[in-house]
Amino acid sequence: MNKEKYQQCNRCIMDNKSDDKIAFDKEGFCNYCSYALEIQDKVYFPNKLGEQKLQELIARLKEENKDHKYDCLMGISGGLDSSYLAYLGSVKWGLRILAVHVDDGFDTEVSKRNIERIANFPNLDMKIVKPDTEQFNELTKAYMRAGVPNLAVPQDNVLFAAVYEFMKKNKLRTFVSGSNYALECILQAGNTYTAYDLTNLKYIHKNFGKGSLNKLTLLSAFKKDIDAYLLKVETPTPLNLIDYNRDRAMQELMGYCGFEYYGGKHLENDLTKFVQQYWFYHKFGVDKRTSHLSSMIASGQMTREEAQRQYELPLYDEADMQETIQRVLDKLDMGKEEFDQIMSQPGKQHNEYPTSLYLKVSPLMAKVIKKLIGRN
Repeated sequence: MNKEKYQQCNRCIMDNKSDDKIAFDKEGFCNYCSYALEIQDKVYFPNKLGEQKLQELIARLKEENKDHKYDCLMGISGGLDSSYLAYLGSVKWGLRILAVHVDDGFDTEVSKRNIERIANFPNLDMKIVKPDTEQFNELTKAYMRAGVPNLAVPQDNVLFAAVYEFMKKNKLRTFVSGSNYALECILQAGNTYTAYDLTNLKYIHKNFGKGSLNKLTLLSAFKKDIDAYLLKVETPTPLNLIDYNRDRAMQELMGYCGFEYYGGKHLENDLTKFVQQYWFYHKFGVDKRTSHLSSMIASGQMTREEAQRQYELPLYDEADMQETIQRVLDKLDMGKEEFDQIMSQPGKQHNEYPTSLYLKVSPLMAKVIKKLIGRN
């Protein structure tokens, strides 16, 4: 927790409650929104130029993959960004999409229905990846016992391990991402960590979990970089090439397939909901709404006054959250007593445990790998 005098940005609503990476200039503007506005014209094209770039991307993907079964691959969480991109890509743009969803056992009922709807989109082939329940849950519990911020590491690692396997199998190099400037241009820098540090992951599992991980397909940063280089992987972000508006996108999806709203960003999965609204806040003092609402201020979808009003509302409904926590604990087979003990302990950062040497030297390693492979 930041012990300095409380300060909130005068332009967005980022603050220093739990962030030692934030800095303010003489006008009281923070480094996050200053940087977001600085790069806006370089990455976000909600205009004619974006339309041109989008058409060029679509045409290229169709031409490059005319002899393949699919034009691109994407991940589906059941949330708005990936769902809307799947809708645009398959229905509006006619791309042949291989979509991958990781069913970790924590999808909400609303999310399950939304994913079924997406699976019925034309030109879209949905692949459901179900990690071994016992090993996945044990790894997740190990992360909770370790007290680290990024409890989503098991989810993210399993997803991208599957993504890279599907890309190799289907001779694809394009992973179309739902990441976007409009809703995600501001993200707090602290209290996070990469999903691909297997040294960190295996240490946490060995010391705080039990059993084996031999039934989980996992992806290291080193293997990911090698595969990405050999496959010439690219990750275009088409939502940055349109005027992407949260409310309009939701209404369009509702009108097309009956898409249901699930309550807020990252709340389509019970485990993710618990992490976003409860774990981060109570273990690290992080309120993720500052990033989400500040992003919408920067992209012009919300005024600072409206964002501030939303920020001042309770982070979650207590009764609803207790029900969510109980569902998570039941699926993890974790008792309330152990959970309460975990929550009573101070949080720890990932680098308080052993981390990957490769990640520390990866910029240099990238050059070495390039020479070994012999690509100029």
